[in-house]
Amino acid sequence: MSQTDSPPPRLDAQMAFLIEADRLKSVNRASSLCDGSRPENSAEHSWHIALYALTLAEHAPPEVAIDRVIRMLLLHDLVEIDAGDAPIFASHDAAAKAAEEEAAADRLFGLLPPDQAAAFRALWDEFEAAETADARFAKSLDRFQPPNQNIATGGGTWRAYSVAHTTFEARVGAQVARGAPALWSWLAPRARAVFERLGQL
Repeated sequence: MSQTDSPPPRLDAQMAFLIEADRLKSVNRASSLCDGSRPENSAEHSWHIALYALTLAEHAPPEVAIDRVIRMLLLHDLVEIDAGDAPIFASHDAAAKAAEEEAAADRLFGLLPPDQAAAFRALWDEFEAAETADARFAKSLDRFQPPNQNIATGGGTWRAYSVAHTTFEARVGAQVARGAPALWSWLAPRARAVFERLGQL
């Protein structure tokens, strides 16, 4: 391409999406870093659980394609650029939040060339539906990472939101166990020990 040629429109669209995706770095989550120094942001969370998937792939059910899981996890929280984070133990209108996230997915993936927009949106929709083995494992990792950070900080959001152990098991444990039973078997006693120390059993 000569210096006088214009960039291809496809690359313009891809770069517009990537520049917009940078805004995810400014969306703070309720969870803190493992060292407790500051809140984690949603971009860091997405990277970290993609690394979880790569590292813990051997603990996935045999039918799981870990490359698809990693792609889902890199995309799953982009909607928080528009919709914000919804902490699992906070009160919010689930239907309204889902509508906000759908609108965000329309806008953000719509920045891409049509073929990539369709492919990325299909992965996001699959993750949200959590009906395939890949999506169930991805959802499990999304639930599995924050408790490990809470354990590292001596309670984290469990302490901040006065979470009962039964609530944790219902909102987090059931999701982890559904897609990654081996990970739940490892996590459950460690989480319970923290809840016991907090007096929140």
